[in-house]
Amino acid sequence: MPGSRQPAGTAETRPGAVTPGAPATGTTTPVTPAQGAGAAAPSLAPQGAARTDAAPLSGANSFTEGQAQSRIADAGYADVTGLRLDEQGIWRGRAIRNGRPTGVALDYQGNIVATD
Repeated sequence: MPGSRQPAGTAETRPGAVTPGAPATGTTTPVTPAQGAGAAAPSLAPQGAARTDAAPLSGANSFTEGQAQSRIADAGYADVTGLRLDEQGIWRGRAIRNGRPTGVALDYQGNIVATD
């Protein structure tokens, strides 16, 4: 307050005041994010390529039967038959891959895996 005296050894506190020897406030130190930190990069995997090691994943599947059949065929499977959408939201059926019959599954993310 104007005209009032501060006790010896104390500093007047006011906005923007700097106390000698005190660290500056409002400054930032640049930080380099740790390797692997931050948001995941979008998948650049081609259509039909597995996007996760845990496939097939259960979830709300929005693929139609025709879309599922096309994606599976585009991933290298032939004669895709018996496709059905199971209770986990995974399209399952049978197909031929590398000349051998196999089960096949397509999850809501587009992951395609051979099953038996």
